[in-house]
Amino acid sequence: MADEEKISETPENGAATTAPAVEGPPPTEALERELEAAKAKAAEHLDGWLRAQAELQNFRRRVERDRAEMQQELTGKIIARYLDVLDDLDRALKHQPSEADGAAALAKWAQGIGAIHRKFQNILEAEGVSRIEADGQAFDPNLHEAIAHEESETHASGQITEVLRHGYKIGDRVIRPALVKVAK
Repeated sequence: MADEEKISETPENGAATTAPAVEGPPPTEALERELEAAKAKAAEHLDGWLRAQAELQNFRRRVERDRAEMQQELTGKIIARYLDVLDDLDRALKHQPSEADGAAALAKWAQGIGAIHRKFQNILEAEGVSRIEADGQAFDPNLHEAIAHEESETHASGQITEVLRHGYKIGDRVIRPALVKVAK
């Protein structure tokens, strides 16, 4: 009956149909080949996924290393500019006059310290750092940090009477708020 067709009737319309004869279970060799092909494809996908994961980890490490190197390089360039000021201060302190040298020598030394101060301010300005103006201004909690309130006849309430430590910002971002006294 291998080459013969079976005839069956369908209950809905009663018409006879022909279907190929099926004998026994399907051949296992074909299924085994399909299974092996599926396993090979799964192994290939797993290998690709593992490689992609490794590449991503390597990329993250490389980006982090590059970021750290760039940060070090930028910090080094900025600090190098400040080292000139430190050298100037070292020389000034080395040649600090004594009382025996007289008032003229002391005045000249103070002028040198003033020049170092201006040089340092110029470096900060070149880096985009600006001082927050606070003396006599209205208190702004975004720019100022009040550490004391005091009675004042010369200042209005909420006005800054004294700057104890200057504040600084880069652009609109506050690096350090000014420490101030505020009138009551």
